[in-house]
Amino acid sequence: MSRARLNLFIEPDHARRLDDLAAHRGVSKSSIVAAALSAFLSPDAADQREAALARRLDRLSRQFDKLDRDQNILIETLALYVRYFLTVSPPVAEAHQEAARAQGKARYAQFVDQLARHLQRGRSLVRDVHEELFPDPYVSGSIGSAQVPPATTEETTHERQA
Repeated sequence: MSRARLNLFIEPDHARRLDDLAAHRGVSKSSIVAAALSAFLSPDAADQREAALARRLDRLSRQFDKLDRDQNILIETLALYVRYFLTVSPPVAEAHQEAARAQGKARYAQFVDQLARHLQRGRSLVRDVHEELFPDPYVSGSIGSAQVPPATTEETTHERQA
């Protein structure tokens, strides 16, 4: 196959990267440039780029939908909690309202401090609580080293008879 000779000017950084790639792959610079031009000039290249972009957009849409769903769950959970709290909390007597406000302000400041510390750790409170309630025995190492509960009187009696 005959080939046309071209004298091209490219950026020094591109020339260096082309040299490195040719040396690394053990192929000629001409073959790398020919493959790049074929990909760029191919009518399918635009379709491939468009398909890749569509896949990325679909993935982002699914992630956005999941975030939207999670946010709605969070909002509904908070609304349910506030409704419950306001339903079960007795009203504060007029004489104690100033003290209740001061205590509420202090508790709120403590809450904000705890929230800031928790967010700095970068962990999920739900995950932390779940791990406390349902520890994974494979992670904690308790599988294989679990203690056997003491035998009941009935079990001991059967073992003696055997």
